Amino acid sequence: MSKQPFEPSTTAILIVDLQNDFLHAKGAYGRSGTSSQDIAALPSKVAPLLDVVRKAGGWIISTQFTLLPGKKGEPFISDHLKKLRPFLTKGDFMPSGWGHSLVEELQPADITIEKVAYSAFYQSRLDFAINRAGIKTLMVCGIVTNGGVASTVRDAHVRDIHTITLEDGCAAFSKKTHDVSIASLATVGEVMSITNATKLFEGG
Repeated sequence: MSKQPFEPSTTAILIVDLQNDFLHAKGAYGRSGTSSQDIAALPSKVAPLLDVVRKAGGWIISTQFTLLPGKKGEPFISDHLKKLRPFLTKGDFMPSGWGHSLVEELQPADITIEKVAYSAFYQSRLDFAINRAGIKTLMVCGIVTNGGVASTVRDAHVRDIHTITLEDGCAAFSKKTHDVSIASLATVGEVMSITNATKLFEGG
């Protein structure tokens, strides 16, 4: 359980990249056949916790991986991502598009942040939103554990933001990669199960 006093009103569930283009069968990754059972299972695991958070007065922040369109709508895609995911194309992860949106099962979020790199803090409004909302603790879930989740947790750590990584609320494309990443993140913040996080919000 948490090692410091817990206040639902100053705590946010930070959902990293659980978007239609990643998870839905008709999204960018689904169309390409790039999937993982562990990743696909996350919305059903996380949704009950979000219901409890809403009732307790906590915050829900959704970070949305974004491919910013340039001329003629062609997205800016980094070289490493082009090599890793050559199927990405015009319209994928486009701001305000269906594929860019948080999966329906987890909506609505209180705050939505466009995310252009692994870390949700990089060149985004996340710092501003957290400060204005009075959020002191981030419970982080989403994908992938070794990418967006790890980078965001570490960036929160250097900003002196209390972090709790939800170990069964995150996933990677391999269980081994996930487990190694969770062990590493335990050195910079707390690690907790969804069950224990739910108990905190319920006052247990």
